[in-house]
Amino acid sequence: MKDPSSTTRPSGSKPVDYIRRTKERYDALGYPPYRWVHNEDPPPFSPFSKALPEARIGLIASGGIYLEGQIAFHHRDDASFRLIPENTAGNDLRITHFAYDTGDARIDPGVVFPLARLRDLAREGVIGGLAANACTFMGGIYSSRKVRDALAPALADRMQAESVDAVMLVPA
Repeated sequence: MKDPSSTTRPSGSKPVDYIRRTKERYDALGYPPYRWVHNEDPPPFSPFSKALPEARIGLIASGGIYLEGQIAFHHRDDASFRLIPENTAGNDLRITHFAYDTGDARIDPGVVFPLARLRDLAREGVIGGLAANACTFMGGIYSSRKVRDALAPALADRMQAESVDAVMLVPA
């Protein structure tokens, strides 16, 4: 990993038009026009009844994070996920993603995968602890059906197996 202090960012950076960028990216990959998911029903609400200092927290991130030695994600509707042990060092993390510029994430994986910060919060007693494994996948999956029918249930099952009280979802 590069030292973040060795990187300069352009001054006056402008917001990124992610909808336009997503359309251009999917067009370049030969996909038909992207249809944004619209869910008719609101998600179910479950009030959180545990104090954070007593809660075990899971982490799911869509930034394409994987461990050195694991198979990297590929760009064509890869609906797989990787397990990242809670004690993983930042320099053991790798990133691949087609839908965002991974430059900053390669410098500091915490911008899309805040595992180290969550460990700090657990040590400080702000949260009760972390799941033994975080889950990562590569967002930008064109098939919402694959996400709804396969990936999301698999991630939910994994977090239940990790006995978490809440899950932090981090989009890239």
